[in-house]
Amino acid sequence: MPQLGNSRLSNRPKIAPRKVPVPHPFRVLAFSLASLATSVAAAFADPPQSPEPMPAKPKQIVLISFDSAREISQWERSRALAKRTGAHFTYFLSCVFLLSPETRQQYIAPGKGAGKSNIGFAASKQEVADRLEQIRLAAAEGHDIGSHACGHFDGKNWSKADWLAEFSAFRRILENAYTINGISPEPADWRDFARHAVIGFRAPYLSTDKALYEALPEAGFAFDASGVSPGPALPPTKNGITRFALPQIPDGTKSKPVVAMDYNLYFRHSGGVEKPAMADEFADRAYRTFRAAFDAQYDGKRIPLELGFHFTQMNNGAYWDALERFAGEVCVMKQVECISFRDYLARQHPGEAQAAVGG
Repeated sequence: MPQLGNSRLSNRPKIAPRKVPVPHPFRVLAFSLASLATSVAAAFADPPQSPEPMPAKPKQIVLISFDSAREISQWERSRALAKRTGAHFTYFLSCVFLLSPETRQQYIAPGKGAGKSNIGFAASKQEVADRLEQIRLAAAEGHDIGSHACGHFDGKNWSKADWLAEFSAFRRILENAYTINGISPEPADWRDFARHAVIGFRAPYLSTDKALYEALPEAGFAFDASGVSPGPALPPTKNGITRFALPQIPDGTKSKPVVAMDYNLYFRHSGGVEKPAMADEFADRAYRTFRAAFDAQYDGKRIPLELGFHFTQMNNGAYWDALERFAGEVCVMKQVECISFRDYLARQHPGEAQAAVGG
């Protein structure tokens, strides 16, 4: 039997083994150096850029003001609040409170007889002296003294000449208050203060007309705070007068808008009728209204928030209690500044002199 061997295999063509290319040593070195250079470059490259930082929000400004500025105790209380919180206020003074019963004839309102006023006059010469002292102290502490005209008449139908006459009466009575009332000694810096310090005005009843805005710049005013706006708004400047406006803010469980002033809350809460038994409830409600309006701006666009008050303690002082609670919380915050209208204007126009009196 033929022997089976590897004859079939031996008849196949022989295949030479495949040679595996060996890297040239210089090529290996070049590749290694290139890799190293890439690694080093990557190590020293600028790190990925982080997103652009968000611009810092401006501080929240709160503008608190008082109309008429009559009661001495409320002057003292408001100044004490300012000292506790670092706030500066604007006091819109009615000039009839610088006239005693004996000197009331010094004031003549447009279209009225001498000695007529919707809000009366100071009770006595001593009360005038005390009020003048409070004005001096407030100004020395950095507060702003503005004009609320004199007799608190509604000037919506006044002419430009009527407004100029009222402004002239205010400035004359303020400047000559010591002399008119026979109060001495008159401080050496008083007349200079009276001539230059008052640059702001708020109309009684917030009642204005076209003639008012024609008269304001001619009478030397720089701002008016008689407006009302649907909500907090940046004050525009027209014909040289910056126009501030009390905003309407949500009040109560239904968030019904109300002008941000104690008098308007008084009518909203109790119909303008004193209800002292509900004073705590009204105070809490007013505080929550102020705080909600503040929070909306603080957490939002940070438009200045204006709040207006009177020295009269409506509903047993409910709105002053709300103010003290509110200011005690927010005016001390690092991102909040409670300043006067005059302060606000000075920041828009740095370099303008600030009038002060006393020391």
